Amino acid sequence: MGTLHYGGNRFPIDDRLLAHLQVVLTMKLRRKEGFFITWTVEASRGGGQDSIWVDNGVPIRCHYQGSGRPLINREWAEKLTLAANTSAGLVIGPGSIEPSEGSPA
Repeated sequence: MGTLHYGGNRFPIDDRLLAHLQVVLTMKLRRKEGFFITWTVEASRGGGQDSIWVDNGVPIRCHYQGSGRPLINREWAEKLTLAANTSAGLVIGPGSIEPSEGSPA
């Protein structure tokens, strides 16, 4: 389980998802495009949802728990980027955008 550091906050995110999220962050912020990221909070952490507005004015750091970064599934990264372009923003969680069956990590 990795950690997304955004401003003064830390959000636990699976290493595989975090690697793909980093691709989206890089692409969107390089274009100076802000967007929302929303995810489901585990019941053990109080439940509900968290949303953050991501823009160039806030420091971001991705910390991976594993020793190596997961491989990027291009199709999944593209789907996440397209979702980030919508008015709802990028929604992560059960039933949200997942990689295709049989596709590489």
